[in-house]
Amino acid sequence: MESAKIIATVARMVRDVGLAEELAQDALVAALEQWPGAGVPDNPAAWLTQVAKHRALDRLRHGQLAERKAPEIGRELDAQHEMAQADFAEAVDAALDDDIGDDLLRLVFTACHPVLSTEARVALTLRLMGGLTTDEIARAFLVPEATVAQRIVRAKRTLLEARVPFEVPRRHELEGRLASVLEVLYLIFNEGYSATAGDDWMRPALCDEAMRLGRIVAGLVPDASEVHGLVALMEIQASRTAARVGASGEPVLLLEQNRARWDQMLIRRGLAGLARAEALGALGPYALQAAIAACHGRARTADETDWPRIAALYDALAELAPSPIVELNRAVALSMAFGPAAGLEVVDALMDEPALKGYHLLPTVRGDLLFKLGRRDEARKEFDRAASLTRNTREQALLRARARACTD
Repeated sequence: MESAKIIATVARMVRDVGLAEELAQDALVAALEQWPGAGVPDNPAAWLTQVAKHRALDRLRHGQLAERKAPEIGRELDAQHEMAQADFAEAVDAALDDDIGDDLLRLVFTACHPVLSTEARVALTLRLMGGLTTDEIARAFLVPEATVAQRIVRAKRTLLEARVPFEVPRRHELEGRLASVLEVLYLIFNEGYSATAGDDWMRPALCDEAMRLGRIVAGLVPDASEVHGLVALMEIQASRTAARVGASGEPVLLLEQNRARWDQMLIRRGLAGLARAEALGALGPYALQAAIAACHGRARTADETDWPRIAALYDALAELAPSPIVELNRAVALSMAFGPAAGLEVVDALMDEPALKGYHLLPTVRGDLLFKLGRRDEARKEFDRAASLTRNTREQALLRARARACTD
């Protein structure tokens, strides 16, 4: 939970995100070695960060890195180190005196530097700030794990060789780097909203972190429609968190959720953000998705959902930002608005799409549509295939239960 913050704090010191990640990992190893005997400290996060900082100081003073740094940096680090003796966490926060005051946001913009390809920026930031494994990132991108691993290694090396500063870019540079930052936040939120693997259906901490950083970016560039659109999308989606998980941790699908458990405050915030995005001009991909989420948020019951409008919004999204994932979601909307046959026609056209090979939601959607059409044996096979493709145990159980229902 604290690794991203530790990496961000240390990266500001050493100006090397790869080295910062190593030092943060060293601190976590030190905790595993010392805490079983000495006990967990009162402030574990501060302890971990202080240990990582001490390791960084040692590297800066005694390694070759120190020789390349100006003496001023060393004096600054010594001063911060002395402050840390009293209260490390508060001292570091007080020392952050700039427009943003958030090391994590510095980390995002550094990892999203134009010297890197878009794919490398997103992968590196998800790894460092989101704490996702290369496997989780690969599944989010629908690319091989080895490809993501290579991107991350090369990105760290490129940042180091280019001596990219660890800072938030100035306003005139922001627009060019904002799109990849928003993409990063979007993917982090999605991983929290539907965990790729593991025993938990959701990872709410990732959703919260993505929303927090999104709100900071919205404050930094208040005239950017897509920033408000993304924040609105995340808030409306996050409003369903309590209703998306059952008493035993099992997934609860959208149309079966108890809408009384939806967080109305987040819905109101999201609708207000969407209104700001609309007031700033034409809707981009994130704002369009927020408008789709708003259709669900405004519906008091599942039956009141305006599916024809959702289908129309997906048509607009498919035209503005075409992708196989958008088409798959559009198929669901069409099926709800005009019947399962209309959705199945779109899904069948996606069956040979290379980007969706191994993507479990494709057979999941197809199985659902086949079930509604009464083609239960075909539906069972699709649900079984979907269960074999996902590595989230909660989702596997849900899909296997749906497969069994096809034979009842």
